[in-house]
Formats: sequence, C-alpha cells, structure tokens
Amino acid sequence: MGEIEVLAKSGKLVAYFGYGSLVNRHTLRTNIVYAMPAKLHGWRRLWRASPREAGLHAALLSVRRDENSSVDGLLVFDYLENLAAVDLREENYDRRSVLPEQIETAMPFPDGMPIFVYEAHQSVPVHPQPPMILQSYLDAVMQGFLVEHGEAGLRRFVLKTEYFNTPIYRDRPSPTYPRAVKLSDKEIDMFDRLLEEVGANFTDPPDIDEAAITDVS
Repeated sequence: MGEIEVLAKSGKLVAYFGYGSLVNRHTLRTNIVYAMPAKLHGWRRLWRASPREAGLHAALLSVRRDENSSVDGLLVFDYLENLAAVDLREENYDRRSVLPEQIETAMPFPDGMPIFVYEAHQSVPVHPQPPMILQSYLDAVMQGFLVEHGEAGLRRFVLKTEYFNTPIYRDRPSPTYPRAVKLSDKEIDMFDRLLEEVGANFTDPPDIDEAAITDVS
C-alpha cells in the first residue's frame, strides 16, 4: 500500500468502483496500481437498455442512487494519466464522484484522491429494440464476482441486480463481447445452474454485425 499512499499524496492516483465487467481483472486494459474487493453504499445495480445510437441493443449494467442499497464490486486504483482511457472504455457512461465513506473495504485506503463510479447515460434516448444481455459479457462479470466475492457474492450479484429477467442471448460459443474471458468447466456449470435456478430467460442470438457493437461495461 506504500506506493498507493505516495501516489495519492502527489495527486497522481485515482480510484474507480467497478460493479460489472470492471470487477473482472482480466478485462482491465490499463496498467493499474492495485485493486481490492469493495462495497459501494447508496447505490443499486441494474440492467438497462443501451443508447439509441448503439449498433447493438445489448443491455448495459448500470447503477442508480438508492440510499437503502449497496453494491458489491472492485475498487480499482489507477494512475491519473490512465483516466482518459477508462473514460473512453466507459463511453456510454457518465463518471460520478463518490465519497470515501461510501466505500467499504476490508483494508483501509489513503485519503486525498478522487473516487468515481460510472453510471450509464440518463439523458440519451434508449435503443428502440428490446435490450438483451450478451452471455459472453455476463460470463465475464460472473467470473469476476466469483473470484472477488466468492459464491455468496456471485449469488448476490444475480439476486440483487434489477431486471435480470432481460433475455440472455447465447453467444458463448462465438463471443460478441470484445473482452470475453475463458471459463473453466466448473465455472460454466456453476453459472448455468445459478441462472437456471433463478429462472433466467435464454434465447438464441440474432444475426449480429460485430463491427457495429457499442461497448458494454
């Protein structure tokens, strides 16, 4: 934690709370400093429709303010110079500031650095077609929760995320999500059994123009 403290005092460090694919360290694309499992208080996670201009009507994971709720995730400490690249990845999201006291971690972290969470755009029209959850994206998110929060955390993600009745498109054999991850047989069995248990709605994917995909995060 020494490097984190030095960078925070020098103004060269930022932190952001990941609650979707950012929970999976395999999807991170910047040279981060550190990351730790965390809980964000005062927000609730949900699936929502992608923006109208998106090439694909894939559902986005987002959060909304809710003082009575909390969200499991990953607190990522990154270099300030990398923030523009993270903003580009999260182009369908607005970067919101959160207070240190809203973040719960097992270990303390230094003061004096900005902390953010990304919330999907609220002021843009949504895609006219009904949203769908890409299974390749969902796999990456579920793997991240399993690693960082264990089976109990994985179950909380599924049970406490609003609108999990959104149809899930089976693109696992040919992943559409650009940061798709490799699953073990054990993970596949665990994820599929959990989704079956909660009555997830699966359907086969439509013809997709992969060149038109707008990122989900």
